[in-house]
Amino acid sequence: MKKKEVDMKKKKIFAISIIGVLGISTAFFLGVFKKPLSSDLILYGNVDIREVDLGFRVFGRVKAVFFDEGDAVKPGDLLAELDPIPYEEAVWKAKAQVELLEASFTNSQKKFARRQVAVTSLAVSEEDFEDSFANAQEMKAGLDSAKASLAEAKTNLEDTKLFAPSEGILLSRIREVGSVLEPGQPVFSMALKEPIWVRAYVSEPDLGRIFYGMKARVFTDTTSHPTYEGYVGFISPVAEFTPKNVETTDLRTALVYRIRVIIPKPDAGLKQGMPVTLQVYSKPSLQEGG
Repeated sequence: MKKKEVDMKKKKIFAISIIGVLGISTAFFLGVFKKPLSSDLILYGNVDIREVDLGFRVFGRVKAVFFDEGDAVKPGDLLAELDPIPYEEAVWKAKAQVELLEASFTNSQKKFARRQVAVTSLAVSEEDFEDSFANAQEMKAGLDSAKASLAEAKTNLEDTKLFAPSEGILLSRIREVGSVLEPGQPVFSMALKEPIWVRAYVSEPDLGRIFYGMKARVFTDTTSHPTYEGYVGFISPVAEFTPKNVETTDLRTALVYRIRVIIPKPDAGLKQGMPVTLQVYSKPSLQEGG
């Protein structure tokens, strides 16, 4: 009797175990294969702000620098200037050359006009007439060349002043008064106010959920900052390995696609390299210029 009771207990335990295993397996499969996808895609990225190095197009010695690092500038603000004296002298010299050649050209035209009348009456030879015509043409070519040199000299003089090309913040002041610069050497490094975008990376399984023009919300870690609105303006056609600054242990060897979320109305709260969170909407909504 006792043996039967023991056998019954073993059978009950075995049956309960089978039911438990089946229940766990069912829950696992339902959880993995029937879990609905979220309608929004959450990504992580960094703010990108376009930077530009500002310098003079001409050689010279820095005469004055009017702004410093961290200053906000507007288009047309005079940032710095070179010593203009050598370029002013070049303009005066070019002007004098133009005036000289203008006088010579006027004189050659008068001579040609006289010979043009005289050649019809055989008062001068055909050769003399042709020489006067060639001389007038030569004087005109020389005058045109002098005028071009004058225009170049004036342009070089204007280029001794460095103006802000657009609105932005000066990140660094690289040169000081007295520095002798070659053309193109940077004097300031500036971050443009616009455009500003967020660089993020999408894994290959989620790539099909991203479209041009999709709306996105951008959140920073600073709670007092507003939520920024943007849209997907770029999707890389080439896969790459996850960059080191965003990789995790699970994604070190994963191939991802770089995207860019444009923020049309940025403010000073977005800084270069700032980490942000993106919430990308599931339905595309094309924006102008996207």
